[in-house]
Amino acid sequence: MNWSGTWHELLGWLDVPGKVVLILVLAVIIRWAAHRFIGRLTRRATEGAVPGVLARSKAGELLADLGTRSRERRRQRAETMGSLLRSIASAAIWSIAFVMVLGVLGLPIAPLLTGAGVAGVALGFGAQTLVKDFLSGIFMILEDQYGVGDVVDVGEASGTVEAVGLRVTRLRDVSGTVWYVRNGEILRVGNMSQEWARALLDVTVAYDADLDTVERILREEAFRLFEDSAYSDVILEEPEVWGVDRFDRDGAVVRTVLKTRPMHQWAVGRALRSRVLRRFDEAGIRIPVTIIPPQGGDS
Repeated sequence: MNWSGTWHELLGWLDVPGKVVLILVLAVIIRWAAHRFIGRLTRRATEGAVPGVLARSKAGELLADLGTRSRERRRQRAETMGSLLRSIASAAIWSIAFVMVLGVLGLPIAPLLTGAGVAGVALGFGAQTLVKDFLSGIFMILEDQYGVGDVVDVGEASGTVEAVGLRVTRLRDVSGTVWYVRNGEILRVGNMSQEWARALLDVTVAYDADLDTVERILREEAFRLFEDSAYSDVILEEPEVWGVDRFDRDGAVVRTVLKTRPMHQWAVGRALRSRVLRRFDEAGIRIPVTIIPPQGGDS
């Protein structure tokens, strides 16, 4: 079927205003259909349904559990990409409709297209940083490097992600300061809140301390915390005392680790420190403290 001939034959029955109205109506219909299609894709991406063959297996149960925990993250990512695709589709459809309307009105299109091409090249050279930010933002969202609510370290700033845009990521650090970081300037991302985390407790004890007693206290308090009902759903695995990790100027550093759910490693670490400090006081184990002499003063 010759669509070009049919289109020209249809337009031949209409006057100029009718042709313009027809083009605009078709643009509205095509835009609605494109947005509907993109919305359907977005909903399917948000649901993250597990195939029926896998759903009845152990792997399917695990995938379904992971899907439940990451549903909000998937929803945010899918909605962001859906918004981007809808904007691109609308711009493309209305641009084509605008050029077609100019052709119907009898205005020369070739100079306009040539000028638009030159302007696009000039804009591309002048807005390289902006394009870099947008492309980086798109890939960050697609690869799920981080999302709203995650605690990340992006080099120049670290804190909780409050908003992820295509050009800028907004963070808030522990002091309450809001940081706006351009996506194109982010060279590395350290995400401290994906899947699982680890609470590290490095305790420095004097060199004359009994290391067997130190490790025993650390192990006992870590397991008491692990068995505490307030932390049973937070600590994922049995604690481990790795022993002496290094030698510092002030004493030996003994490391204890606990695998936790994301965003809970700091609370678990604080609780364990307070318990260990109390037991060390009872056992007479000394934590060395470096005293820095005051600078200046009267001679």
